[in-house]
Amino acid sequence: MIPRVASPRVALPRVTSLPPWLGHALRTQRGPVPWHAVLRGALAAGPLLGVGVVSGRVSVGVVAALGAMLAGINDRPGSRRAAVRRLGVPALAGAGGLVFGAYVGARGGGSYLPLPLLFAVLGLLAGAFSAVGPVASASGTQLLVAAAIGAGMPLPESGPQRALFFLAGAAWLIVLRLTLPSPDGRRGRRSCGSRKGGAGAYRLDGERAAVAGVYEAVAALLDAVGTPHSTARRAALTAALDQAQDALSGPRLRRHASSAAERRLHAQYLAALPLGEAATALAWAGEPLPARTGVGPRRLAAAVRDGAPGGPLPAPARSGAGLRALDDALLRAAEAFDSGNARPPRGRRRGPLDVLRSAAGPGGREYGLRVALCFGASAAVAQSLHHPHWYWLPATAVFLVKPDLGPLVSRVLCRAAGTVIGAVLFAALAALLPRPAGLVAVVAVCGALVPVATRHFAAQTAVVTVLVLALVMVGGEPQASWGRIGETLLACGIVLLVGHLPWPVQRGGRVQDRLSAARASAHAYLRHVLSGVPSGASEDGDPEDGDHASTGRRSGHHTDHRAARWALRREAYRTLAEARAAIDLAAAELPALAKHSEGSERVAATLERLVDTTTACAVHVDDTGRLPRRHAQRIDELLVELTAVA
Repeated sequence: MIPRVASPRVALPRVTSLPPWLGHALRTQRGPVPWHAVLRGALAAGPLLGVGVVSGRVSVGVVAALGAMLAGINDRPGSRRAAVRRLGVPALAGAGGLVFGAYVGARGGGSYLPLPLLFAVLGLLAGAFSAVGPVASASGTQLLVAAAIGAGMPLPESGPQRALFFLAGAAWLIVLRLTLPSPDGRRGRRSCGSRKGGAGAYRLDGERAAVAGVYEAVAALLDAVGTPHSTARRAALTAALDQAQDALSGPRLRRHASSAAERRLHAQYLAALPLGEAATALAWAGEPLPARTGVGPRRLAAAVRDGAPGGPLPAPARSGAGLRALDDALLRAAEAFDSGNARPPRGRRRGPLDVLRSAAGPGGREYGLRVALCFGASAAVAQSLHHPHWYWLPATAVFLVKPDLGPLVSRVLCRAAGTVIGAVLFAALAALLPRPAGLVAVVAVCGALVPVATRHFAAQTAVVTVLVLALVMVGGEPQASWGRIGETLLACGIVLLVGHLPWPVQRGGRVQDRLSAARASAHAYLRHVLSGVPSGASEDGDPEDGDHASTGRRSGHHTDHRAARWALRREAYRTLAEARAAIDLAAAELPALAKHSEGSERVAATLERLVDTTTACAVHVDDTGRLPRRHAQRIDELLVELTAVA
């Protein structure tokens, strides 16, 4: 069986009766324990710190363990290739932050004005570029946190040396991520060992699980056609396709796949795109399907997991355009399972101008200003208190101001609760355990708990608090649990105040950015589909002759046109999912902040219906070469509605 990915946050009992901002703070994720990630966490920060202690280079061990810890926070399920970018790029940013912090700390640490001002400028840039995407957001966070640590943490090494040891710690975790097989990967290696390229097939376990998840999601959507669950299943299919696309389009040394197993996975993913298109069109039609309709995709999902041939497929049902498209897609998928030759799927490529446009957009400007004010103000307040660990305050503010960790009040409540729990727990451990061996063991245990604690921000905060306090104490500084609580509460107050201040830029910029991208992608997809319809070609009903439909498909769009259409469809649904996520977070804010995103839910719903209708049009045009009148009228209605709600 494919391992279940942790579901989106699932509400605890009776949470739905609470205000959204409080209910979000009580929600958590659930799912199987990621034992392979737990093992990596246990082998990362703790052993690195232990090597530093044994070798007499404690400060080196502390910095390397810090790099491994921050990389571990970004360690998520997925392919090994995608993990290189997800862990490596933020680590490079963190190394740059250490160099910057060491430089400005040495030159401006004695003055209250220059350092906070420099931190504010750095926060403005890092916050703006965090709007580009998840990896950029993680990179911006590590850049600022490392800058604060580099400026305030007393270490004998120079800035470049700290950066080198920090990168070594992160690189150690990346090596573990690339080399250690997961439990599912061992099964994939046994099943693929007799096939060409199967000797290292366990390295593709993330890709294999992601592609199999797409076929499972297609089957689940087909089962839900004609029921109230079809919308949620279509969203789940989008999430599965996003995960598979990211897993297969990670960084590579060669332009094409280097093994037969990898080329086969690429072909299987590409074969799933027309399956998803046909399933979406059937869901749009809303007519219940025969029970056997989902059997074929599930057999293909099992074949992907086991590295086996596709096997026999159920008898086709070809009574409509959607079912004929599904049957043709299943046949093409079966051929792809046998041939297994395909180029890597196209990932989301953004040029420098696209990155700058995202950073300078409404979302980037709003978040950049907020980070700049929080980071600079917290540094000024911390230095004015003359606390030896002043750098904790700006570092904490950076984590609190991140919008992708949840609504503002939810972040503050979880951070405060987690810090209190972690500080009290560490105070008890520090009084009982021997030093430094006991503290090294604490770091190893906390590193193992990080992948599990990421299910809730308060739990993650508690684990990271214990880990950081242990690192500081091993580095030779006194026990600082109670100071950590005070600085965290102060950071919470600063971020809450900044979050509710009037702004010179438009509020809700993150939501507006996401909706603008979704609107542009939806229109690009619609234009491409309509460009393949012959001028004036329309019909009042569906053809009843299946042979006639097949002839229409053979004389219809070319392969390149379909490939471009599937890529545009992927981008349309992906940007819609990102917009939905931003809208859900904004809706869970306090009313004073949530009001800035009112009406965005209606825009997103209209765009989703437009993209669904466009997909149904594409399938029907492939089948007959004509655009049904009902589909054309529905598109016109949705475009008018979109203009009205925009």
